[in-house]
Amino acid sequence: MAVTAAVSVVVVTGISRYLGAQVAARLAADKRVGRVVGLDPNLPSAELAELLGDVEHIPVDAASAGSVLAELDAECVVHLALVTAPEQQGGRGAMKEQNVIGTMQLLAACQQAPRLRKLVMRSSTAAYGASFRDPAVFTEDTEPRQVPRGGFARDILDVEGYLRGFRRRRPDVSATVLRFAPFIGSTANTTITRYFAQPVVPTVFGRDPRLQFLHVDDALEVLHRSVVEDHPGTFNVAGAGVLTLSQAIRRAGRVAVPVLEPGLSAAAMLAGGLRFGRYGLDQLDLFVHGRVVDTTRLIQEYGFEPRTTEAAFDDFIRGHAGRRVVTPDHLAAAEQAILDGIRRVRAAAQESS
Repeated sequence: MAVTAAVSVVVVTGISRYLGAQVAARLAADKRVGRVVGLDPNLPSAELAELLGDVEHIPVDAASAGSVLAELDAECVVHLALVTAPEQQGGRGAMKEQNVIGTMQLLAACQQAPRLRKLVMRSSTAAYGASFRDPAVFTEDTEPRQVPRGGFARDILDVEGYLRGFRRRRPDVSATVLRFAPFIGSTANTTITRYFAQPVVPTVFGRDPRLQFLHVDDALEVLHRSVVEDHPGTFNVAGAGVLTLSQAIRRAGRVAVPVLEPGLSAAAMLAGGLRFGRYGLDQLDLFVHGRVVDTTRLIQEYGFEPRTTEAAFDDFIRGHAGRRVVTPDHLAAAEQAILDGIRRVRAAAQESS
């Protein structure tokens, strides 16, 4: 049974981005929360700034939070300032600096914060990796079968490792780790939503992975409850059920373009050739192997069940209906991109042999 308690001061990192701004705004509107302070070196957009009227903004990053947490007498820290893709932060080096080093320094500040009693951290199901050795369903106790190739997944493993050390040093602090499945929904704007929003969707030939999604509104609800209720532990957060990649593409009314050889490299080239944006190894491995997690622990502990993967994806479709139409030019570009990708992969293979 969840224990509800008032929280006098909550600090939220990453409020210049959608998730952080939404969480901070919800907490500021909750009478159980006294004061909400956002830490972010960047200013939120005008649209997000409207949400943050009752949220104090201190322009520092998580790595510089040491003196701030002590001065604020923070009781709860919600760490959302993680970068999921290199282009969001100016490259892989900057991404790792933000995710790993920033989190390590924030935890050091939390360790020295005398009034801190709760820490809520965003994590990801990417922590389990994605490979041909995966089990059908991951539980919170499942270890990755091999080290993930993607930068974000490796960052998540490092971040959770630092948090385990923090728990040993500060057993008096209730620490909640939320491993979110990929976000989707009518308002979500992520690599995944941009992938499915395109008229022609690149896939890897012969692969039809099982995918699980989380509606972004359900992620916000779980984050909110994690602050105003006590839920220590690590939790998978995802919608029940699965969609295969081919089912998702058909539901979205898109056209799948399978890459014939050899999967990952050609798919990455295809994505660039069609101007879909950059896809990292985290996304490419997901689209090859898929990933499904068990959410029993979340449902039992929180008394809350996110909407299903299918319902979350349908909301995404409604939000993007009619935005893209497949034209002969799209198909011609896809065909050319496939041929170019195959040529480049063959050329690279010949050079390395």
